[in-house]
Amino acid sequence: MMKVDRATSAPPGAAPCPATGPRGPRHATRGRCRAPRRGRSIRVGSEATATGGPAADSAGSGTTDGPATDRWVTDMRQEDLPVPATGLLLTHFLTVADVARSRAFYTDVLGGEVVLAENPCIVKLANSWLIMNPGGGPTPDKPGVTLRPPDDPDTATSFLNIRVADIDACYRLWSGKGAEFLTPPIDRKAELRCYLRDPDGYLIEVGQATGLLRGVLADPPAGNG
Repeated sequence: MMKVDRATSAPPGAAPCPATGPRGPRHATRGRCRAPRRGRSIRVGSEATATGGPAADSAGSGTTDGPATDRWVTDMRQEDLPVPATGLLLTHFLTVADVARSRAFYTDVLGGEVVLAENPCIVKLANSWLIMNPGGGPTPDKPGVTLRPPDDPDTATSFLNIRVADIDACYRLWSGKGAEFLTPPIDRKAELRCYLRDPDGYLIEVGQATGLLRGVLADPPAGNG
């Protein structure tokens, strides 16, 4: 599993992976994530949060009573938020043990951009968004449901699937930034493929289509013949 330093804010920009394009993470300073001054800016943060009082806990237990050191205020561009003008878009939520640690991984290593640092943390990664918050008990909109990070990293029911244009380049770049892959890229006929884990043990597939582009399908899943 990749180990990263515990961060209190979004990290500075890093070299982008070929999978994420030319835009790297935004510059950030302690407790404050800033986007370039273009487009419509939205000021986020509440008096309660700024003074260490209760704050809304998105998808978690309802509220969090954070200490004064957890203050955060963010200037966001509206176009960076996962808010569709029409129809829908897809995001992915992760229950994490340490928001700062996970935020650092998805920005420092995978080249994402911090849209919102906390409550919940939103990281824009390529053409999608990751939303991260600590676990918590049931809330009125999900009664009986408790969120927590994975207990067993070797058993997975779902995982991120990142499609890249050059898997070898991504493997070298992300390995150099501290990512620990289970194996190097392996030829699976339809694609080249490898896996890594994030700091909580979530599995992440990295794949590059090869044979699929010529009509070659993947081998059947393990155990299915």
